[in-house]
Amino acid sequence: MPVNYGISAMILAAASINNHDYVPQDYQVFLLTVIMIIHAVLSSMPTKWLAQFNSAGSSFNFLALIVVIILIPAGTDRPSRGLPRFAPSSEVWGTIYEGTAFPPGVAVLMSFIGVIWTMSGYDSPFHLAEECSNANVASPRAIVLTSATGGVFGWFLQLVVAYTVVDIEGVLESDLGQPFAAYLMQCMTQKMTLAILSLTIIAGFSMGQGCMIAASRVTFAYARDDCFPFSRYWRRVNKHTQTPANAVWLNCAVGIILLLLIFGGDLAVGALFSIGAIAAFMLVLSGALVEVPFNSFPAHSPYQFSSASSSSATGFGPAHGIWDEPRYPSAHLHRRL
Repeated sequence: MPVNYGISAMILAAASINNHDYVPQDYQVFLLTVIMIIHAVLSSMPTKWLAQFNSAGSSFNFLALIVVIILIPAGTDRPSRGLPRFAPSSEVWGTIYEGTAFPPGVAVLMSFIGVIWTMSGYDSPFHLAEECSNANVASPRAIVLTSATGGVFGWFLQLVVAYTVVDIEGVLESDLGQPFAAYLMQCMTQKMTLAILSLTIIAGFSMGQGCMIAASRVTFAYARDDCFPFSRYWRRVNKHTQTPANAVWLNCAVGIILLLLIFGGDLAVGALFSIGAIAAFMLVLSGALVEVPFNSFPAHSPYQFSSASSSSATGFGPAHGIWDEPRYPSAHLHRRL
């Protein structure tokens, strides 16, 4: 949902860059966020098709990130605006943009809240363990690779932004309504800005698709343990695609309803995204705290979630689905229901 909101804002920002008289409206952002319907259709496809689609999307994301990291410092037009090509290191490392009424030290601590939102995407590998025939190998490998590559390349991207941004206040208060687009317009030509935005939008679409799959599989796992009202409907597996299509469309419907907060203003929709990220981490922590005191630790894994207590550990999502026993591809899920 936050990913689709960001994609929508980028698309409308690109339109504003091409037509300076155009100002994006809230209803237009909302209509574009129904990209989730496309994601829901794709997420209901057979597992083999999903694997191929997401492999292509992940590869494109990785390549696009490298291209953007190279394009921004190579194509910046700061010198044509009477500025040095890059901001001095003394400014990048010695100046603290507070952004709040709190003292600089507290502002630095508050900046780590953004990490919560960003890191919430790295839990997808273990949410998707049920889609893997070799989850005990593929999931840990994916967790390590996504964290390592995201951390390293994300750090380089942050450095590039820090050395090329002109006015942070102007980025945040731009009429474009999208900070990344506003930042690019400060240090890049219009054509380069649109090119980078295009790469980002395509990458964001595939990322939103991955989020929809992960969210629907978590919903399926909760429903399988009777954690939701009407769980018997949400845990059903489609006979044709052998995927939990009901859980997919439940997530899609809830997401679209929640995005109505767009009409409540930036504060309302921003609070929704922030609470969602923090809640995800609190749920994981609460699930572990519930489970750990009542389980022994076998040699092959850090946790052992029993079937008896798995229903109470709703915070960990597919807890016993990952740790309690080997799992199977979604093509065989209906045999267990």
